[in-house]
Amino acid sequence: MPDSDSPKNPPAPTSPDLPDRPSGLSAQEAARLMEQYGPNDIPGEKKHPFRAFLAYFWGPIPWMIEVAAAISAAIAHWEDFSVILLLLLINAVVGFFQEKKAQNAIELLKQRLAPSARVLRDGKWQDLPAKELVPGDRVHIRLGDIVPADARLALGDYLLLDESALTGESLPVEKKAGDTVYSGAIVKQGEMDAQVTMTGTGTYFGRTTRLLAGKPPRSHFQAAVQKIGDYLILLAVVLVSIVFIVALMRAESLPDTLQFALILVVAAIPAALPAVLTVTLAVGAVALVKKEAIVSRLSAIEELAGMDILCSDKTGTITKNAISIGGVETFPGITEADVIAAAAFASREESDDPIDKAVLARYARQQAGPGTVTAFVPFDPVSKLSRATVKDAAGRSFEVAKGAPQAIAALAGTVGEDRDVLVGWVEGFAKKGFRALGVARTGPDGKWKYLGIIGLFDPPREDSAATIAQAEKLGVSVKMVTGDHVAIAQEIAGQVGMGTNILPRTELKNDDGREALAQMEAADGFAQVLPEDKFRIVKVLAGDSHIVGMTGDGVNDAPALREADAGIAVAGATDAAKSAADIVLTKPGLSVIIDAIERSREIFRRMENYAVYRIAETVRVLIFLTLCIVLLNFYPVTALMLVVLAILNDLPIMMIAFDNAPVADKPVRWQMNRILTIASILGILGVVSSFLLLLIAREYFHLDPGVIQTLIFLKLAVAGHMTIYLARTGKQHFWERPYPALSLFGAAELTQVFATLVAVYGLFMAPLGWTLALIVWGYAFGFFVINDLAKVWLFRKIHPYS
Repeated sequence: MPDSDSPKNPPAPTSPDLPDRPSGLSAQEAARLMEQYGPNDIPGEKKHPFRAFLAYFWGPIPWMIEVAAAISAAIAHWEDFSVILLLLLINAVVGFFQEKKAQNAIELLKQRLAPSARVLRDGKWQDLPAKELVPGDRVHIRLGDIVPADARLALGDYLLLDESALTGESLPVEKKAGDTVYSGAIVKQGEMDAQVTMTGTGTYFGRTTRLLAGKPPRSHFQAAVQKIGDYLILLAVVLVSIVFIVALMRAESLPDTLQFALILVVAAIPAALPAVLTVTLAVGAVALVKKEAIVSRLSAIEELAGMDILCSDKTGTITKNAISIGGVETFPGITEADVIAAAAFASREESDDPIDKAVLARYARQQAGPGTVTAFVPFDPVSKLSRATVKDAAGRSFEVAKGAPQAIAALAGTVGEDRDVLVGWVEGFAKKGFRALGVARTGPDGKWKYLGIIGLFDPPREDSAATIAQAEKLGVSVKMVTGDHVAIAQEIAGQVGMGTNILPRTELKNDDGREALAQMEAADGFAQVLPEDKFRIVKVLAGDSHIVGMTGDGVNDAPALREADAGIAVAGATDAAKSAADIVLTKPGLSVIIDAIERSREIFRRMENYAVYRIAETVRVLIFLTLCIVLLNFYPVTALMLVVLAILNDLPIMMIAFDNAPVADKPVRWQMNRILTIASILGILGVVSSFLLLLIAREYFHLDPGVIQTLIFLKLAVAGHMTIYLARTGKQHFWERPYPALSLFGAAELTQVFATLVAVYGLFMAPLGWTLALIVWGYAFGFFVINDLAKVWLFRKIHPYS
């Protein structure tokens, strides 16, 4: 084991000259020191808002708009120049404020995920946000904590720390009283008090915000956005190139042709696609906070929506984690009070552990002889016990221990008949759903003696059975994962309506192949598991086509939480578990997870709806314009009209993040064939209706070319926004629930009215008049209904089982 003076350890910084304060600080002293040293955090670098705004004028899409504006000015098309400039400004303003909204949402989530610390203030142990620590504070650091500030260790035996994030040293480092521990290190073993020496920017390795560091992207979200963008860019470039080449072959004006081609590309390429989807996720993440689920990685919302297996912790998730003592069994000559007293000496009030709380609460109700704990070794998940050295009123010292019955049996050397009795007690408790806690102490000869076992009862939550049934309806298989005895797991599983095919770790297949996968898929849960078993269970299940969620709360759950597609740190989880998780719950129970799944599926549907709409609009406009220019040698809209259409399309679609969306009855994933099918159907139907209207206007009504262009502009604007209602309903009819949100409906209708007024009164175009405008509205609505019927019929023919 590396020594604490390893050369890779950072040098101790110069600390404030503060006296040792075993009793902690008062609130007044802490307030004074806060003014002197500032909060215990490290402010990140923030980009100046003006620089962030200017960045929206730099890049391939802004460059094309700027070149188009320059060409318009060069050929003295000042109306075009003004509106193109307006498009550039609107894109920048909308993008800037949408990014600001997403950043604010993420910042809110970061604040909710900020670590806390156990602090002695005003003589009382209390939980405070880590950023409120000041030099001189007395803190209690235990297994699973992330060290909240640089501190000097005081009371306790030792800590085993993972400093790999700080020093690069992969092996844990042992620290003892007098040693300095650094902010950001993870406690792997031990429990000690410490005095804070440095906070915030004064620490050598200030990492109080390390929980907020994102995990490497590994979701399908980025891939889906990339595929959609690549598809539309390729389509736009190919069709616009055809238009450009045909125009040059016809000896048309090069500047006019280049201007039109650039504007067409800008209007077709979904520059806002990543921003809209990210904002949709960010808005959804804020909504999840109201459901007591804090997202630390936005793309985890997509994983949660597609999750089909949830490996759930038993304690505190399926059960209440309100532990009470249900019974005590003692060996001959030992009283119940002896067992409780020994267990109480092996517990610590400041640890805030639920088992310790239950033991100490029972101990407080009985008359017991005094004793002073002189040394304490906290619970260790490897040895599965905690120990203490106690001095009684007569000055005699003895040791006590409490922990897993088998661990205490090994410590006390319990064999033969006593061991059989012990096994019978454990199994008897397990059948009642009790968890057994072994207790032992040393006698005058220094030898360990098994005193008895305590039955700890943690009843199922009232809502667990209904919640698990709801999860099954949503297509999520819930599997219990617990370190408890198989009989306890089966008893609790039966009480909450789960299957009772619970596998102990000893029966798990050793390989990670198809046999192990089949075995784990068939199991209803796993018992007596170790942290490495959790990791393997997740790895095997996720290795197939499953999207796996895993709940956890301890430092040893961190690898499994990180391996899971959706790692979920339950309420009361250690800082280490929170740092590894994608989602942190602030309310106990499975119902929070089910709420989060439902909201995530709504969010996913909104993203899918936008993708469908954006692809359909690009297909509709690009193919229609290309056909008109190549086949009819006619530009159905001007470059200026394309710019106005692009502006009008961007405004309502931002509201899709707030739209009403259905909750799918099974896990959802990006299905590109489904998205492209619906989008292509809508796009091609739009091309047919637009081309037919153009032919009627030219060949039947013999309208002036300028009026025809205004007519087509209004049709594209009105029908385009109606396409939003077709895209958002997928394979359903537009009149089926859920109806569009008022914000989306209002934005879409207002922009349609604005486009109508522009066309009727001829702002930057030939006036259309109310008669033709009303005809366009009637025509667009008629085809809207026809398109909806055709969309549903064709989709069900192409994807009958989707």
